[in-house]
Order: sequence, then structure tokens, then C-alpha cells
Amino acid sequence: MRNTIFFVFLLFLPFIGHTQFSTLEQRLYELPDVLFKSIEAPDGFESAYELHIRQPIDHENPGKGHFYQRAYLSHRGFDAPMVMATEGYMRPSNRMYELTGYLNANQVDVEHRYFGTSSPDSLDYTHLNLKQVTADLHHIRTLLGKLYTQPWVSTGISKGGQTTIFYRYFYPDDVAAAVPYVAPLNLELTDDRIYEFLANVGTEECRKDIREVQMRVLKNRDALLPLLRWHAKGAGMEFNYLSLEQAFEYAVLEYPFSFWQLGHDCAGIPDGGADLEVLLDHFVSVVGLDFYSDASMNGYASHYWQAGDEMGYYGFQTKPFKGLLKVITEEEPTAIFMPGKAPMSFDPAFVKSVYNWTQREAEEMIYIYGTIDTWTATGVPVSDKVDARWFVMEGKDHGSARIRNMSEAERAALLETLEQWMNASEN
Repeated sequence: MRNTIFFVFLLFLPFIGHTQFSTLEQRLYELPDVLFKSIEAPDGFESAYELHIRQPIDHENPGKGHFYQRAYLSHRGFDAPMVMATEGYMRPSNRMYELTGYLNANQVDVEHRYFGTSSPDSLDYTHLNLKQVTADLHHIRTLLGKLYTQPWVSTGISKGGQTTIFYRYFYPDDVAAAVPYVAPLNLELTDDRIYEFLANVGTEECRKDIREVQMRVLKNRDALLPLLRWHAKGAGMEFNYLSLEQAFEYAVLEYPFSFWQLGHDCAGIPDGGADLEVLLDHFVSVVGLDFYSDASMNGYASHYWQAGDEMGYYGFQTKPFKGLLKVITEEEPTAIFMPGKAPMSFDPAFVKSVYNWTQREAEEMIYIYGTIDTWTATGVPVSDKVDARWFVMEGKDHGSARIRNMSEAERAALLETLEQWMNASEN
């Protein structure tokens, strides 16, 4: 039966240029629950494979069915360490993480449950929870650990970094160390720490200019909305989950969050005398309207479910715009858009238990943040009660808070710490 399944998979995902199994291929073939095909290897690697790993929909009740989770294995050698990249969303192609290069490691990059192709035929969101998500990763770690016996390190960025934290929480012995990048740990459905951050980040002048953009866009809605309608039509956007006018107002509220998260330049903010088209071009470059289109709502449905169910998120303060918002009527609307507009059932008890764990028990963790990234507001705070390291990078945002952008001294300290932890795990 095993050979029949593998043969069918070969017809569906054929190997290219292989006339016989390599040593790695033979060992992959011998693993249960793993289907694979050869793909182009990144520079510096011997080979690479797209994997599809059979996962239970419910790890506590395998009889409920299964799905295949997509992952990408990049192989240097069995004597090299392994970096497990814990994605937070879909992963349609092989992606190399910088940590893999610094450690001269192998890498397995794992698409998140219920994203991309890693979904059952029928989505039951009750099984999209962090206990199931991390059990997926543990299953992959157990399988590939039979092949790769050198130390493992987990890492992820943003929501993938959150996954790294939760994986370490549920399975503290799976890896020698964990390195989450720019990972928030929200404690409420709408975490108020975001508001405090936005009220103090940058200079007072820049914050004032940001508010003036929001006010001017809202005050000129009658002139700007027709332009946005044509923009949306030309880009093929559809707005049924939210109306275009709702999307417009949410985008205005989102503007400061995205401005700082993505590290935009305060000098690039149009002044009060700029033409409306210049203002609109700037506004759309910071907050793309497509973020609120149907395609985005569908693509991020699983993300919003997790935010509204377990992980928390952020909201918006509307008091400064009293009288200017026409369709958003809540005093503190959430940035969560639940699939099918389902009700939210968020309970903060779980994330608060993880937060307490990070402060008292989470060992061998390295947290990387940027001082101007909005998500740093809800990052894991420094604790002297655990053997962990924090690198909060001055002037860096969600995309630039990376090891490669650290000073030589910071980078050396980080890698030396990792090496010590990895060596200790072998003893």
C-alpha cells in the first residue's frame, strides 16, 4: 500500500532528472506520512525537496481525518544542524531564512495549518488552534529528527515568530533554541499597548503630520472615493465582505499602524498644500486598499480566526475623528475580520499563561524587535528570570529588524549565544 501511494504521488509530482534514489531520498521514502518531490536547491545546498506530510485534522482524535501539510526541505548534510522555519501563513515556494545561512544549517520551512495547500477539503475552524498547530510541527520534528540528529533551532518572522514562541511553549524540548523575529504576544482582543506606542513613537512633529494626513483624507472623502473606486476597478478588487467605503475608513484608521510597522519616512509625508492626487498616492502606498478587498479577506481568513479566537490583535481609536467617519460606528472597532463574520470567542487566559511563561520559564530564546515597528508594542518584554536574550534594534521596523542589520558586536553576541545553547543540547 505504501508503494502504491508513493507511485501515485510520483505521477502527480514527478521527479526531474533522477534515475535512482539518493541517500536522502531513500531515507525520506522510508519515513511514514511523508511524500516528496525534488525541487531546485538553493545556492550552497546539495538538494531540496517539497514535502507533503500527512497530519491529523485533530491530533487528539486521528479518526476525524487528515490533510497534507506542505514544507520545504533544503539539505546541506546530515552532519549540519537544522533550522525549522515556523511560518504563520501560506508558503508557496522555498524561502531561505538568514539564520540558516549564519548557522550553515539545513532548513525545513513549514507552511502553517489551514493556509495555502495545507488544509483539509472542508475547513473546520474548531481545529485551527495553537495546540493543533504546534502538534503539526512536533510531528514533523519527530519524523525528520530520525534523519537529522544534530541540534535543531526554530525561527519565524511576525506571525511566524508567534508560532515559534507557541511551539516552544508546548514543546520546550524539541529544539535547542528558538529565535522569533518581530513577534507580538497580544494579551487582549484589542491590546491597548498599541495605542500607547503610536502616541509616543517617532517625533511629535511626525505624529502630527500623520494625523493631518488622516484628517485631510477623511475631509476630502467625496473627492477621493471616486478615484479609489476607479483604482479598485482597475486592480480587479472586489468589496463584498466590506464595502469600498468601509474599506476606505478602515484604511484611514490603519494608516499610523502601517506607517510605523513598515518604516516609512516622515519626510515623505505630503504637506497640507499637496495636491489630492499626491496625497492619495502616498496614502495608498502606506495602506493598500487591497488589504480590505475580498481576496485579502479570503486569503487571511484563517489568520483572522486565530486572532479572534486565541491570539488577540489590535483595534482603532475613533474619538479623534468624531463626525468624519460615516460607516464605522463603533468607538473602538477591531482590526479582526472573522471568516463569514463569525462571532469572536477570545479568552485571554491562554495568551496570558504564555506571557507568564516567557517571563519565568522560557529558556534559550532570542527575541529580535525594532524600535519603530508597531508590533514591538506587544512584544515579549525583557525578563531577568530566564536565560534568554533580547535585541531591540534602534530605528528598525518590521522588515529591517534582522540579524544582518545588527552591529558586528550584536551579531557576534547573538551567534555565540546560539552556538553555546546548541552545544549544550548535545551534552
